[in-house]
Amino acid sequence: MTKATGRRADYLWFTPITTRWMDNDAYGHVNNVIYYSWFDTAVARFLIAEVLPHAPGLRGYVVETQCRYHKPIAFPDPVTVGLRVERLGTSSVRYGIGIFREEEERASAEGHFVHVHVDPATGRPKATPPEARAAFERFMLVQG
Repeated sequence: MTKATGRRADYLWFTPITTRWMDNDAYGHVNNVIYYSWFDTAVARFLIAEVLPHAPGLRGYVVETQCRYHKPIAFPDPVTVGLRVERLGTSSVRYGIGIFREEEERASAEGHFVHVHVDPATGRPKATPPEARAAFERFMLVQG
């Protein structure tokens, strides 16, 4: 069964992204690798705005990413990235990410991005600090 394409209401935090001419590939649309760059940019902006002020020493390693493409995007389309926290483990967080073209209600692409929080000295997983957990929990979509 194919999962339905997500809507803006499925996401809780948003950031705009500017497409660039160089993002287009030979087929005239944004190349797939650029979407992963947008994921990374959105997560970094989210952390800077919402989590790191409460837990400045937090460090996460990316351990998994995935993207499903629903509809092409091309320069000069304005893009908005939506983000939500889908799962909060002992030392990890899984973000759900939606890429929206212009003002469209349905996502052009969706996926996820997983961070494992680590001790900066050892690189080994460590429990997410309570202050960071509280910040992440504010962006978990409650399924009704």
